Amino acid sequence: MLVLLLAALGGAAWAFVSGVTRANIPLVVVAVIGALVTLVLLGGIFVVNPNEARVLTLFGRYTGSSKTAGIWYTNPFAVKHKLSLRVRNFETAKLKVNDSHSNPIEIGAVVVWQVVETAHALFEVDDYENFVRVQSEAALRQLASSYPYDSHSDEASLSGSPAEVAKLLETHVQERLEKAGVHVLETRISHLAYAPEIAQAMLQRQQAAAIVAARYKIVEGAVGMVESALEMLSARGVINLDDERKAAMVSNLLVVLCGERATQPVVNTGTLYS
Repeated sequence: MLVLLLAALGGAAWAFVSGVTRANIPLVVVAVIGALVTLVLLGGIFVVNPNEARVLTLFGRYTGSSKTAGIWYTNPFAVKHKLSLRVRNFETAKLKVNDSHSNPIEIGAVVVWQVVETAHALFEVDDYENFVRVQSEAALRQLASSYPYDSHSDEASLSGSPAEVAKLLETHVQERLEKAGVHVLETRISHLAYAPEIAQAMLQRQQAAAIVAARYKIVEGAVGMVESALEMLSARGVINLDDERKAAMVSNLLVVLCGERATQPVVNTGTLYS
């Protein structure tokens, strides 16, 4: 079409020059009309760049989209809307929300997205870029309120299960952006912290919870070691202890194994019972 239209434009110019030279008014009129028509038809030629799309509408009706790079021709009266198909990312604002334990926290995320359905992006929502931003922040708020900030048990948490949380966030965001023709490539938590007004108190609570959890593990291990020691002594016939001596031995071993400071041993130079 480009070659044909350029040839027609050249023919109209030749006819116009010939008409003027020969004083042939009808030929001049035909040449002018032909040039105007050709210029109008040239308006149907458009270029699609890599990772770019053109959405075509004719008199208010959607007629199709062109996503393949190159030179294309369409109805000259069609309106050609340009959309980018490049991969884009943005970082949400630092949102202040309450986690599942009602603790105020600050959270932010990075969302990597791409337009895949050009007609949906252009016609289903008013502004697809703003739609992506608002819906991503709404999904992030919902996710943050479903998990605790941290957990010392096997329960999933925002700080302890980043991969699981990021995957779930991606699912939530994709569900919200489906109607806008947007595909979410990746989501990731970029900022996570307690709100400033409770940060110090939460730090103390975390430290206390960590100490309790560590103590529990120490005591659990010490009890197992004491039990194993008594069973080995009994099985090998090294020594037979009555209940009172077993209780004393258990008490001494627990003090040695669970104490924070190094113990001072006392050597018994007498008999076992003196």
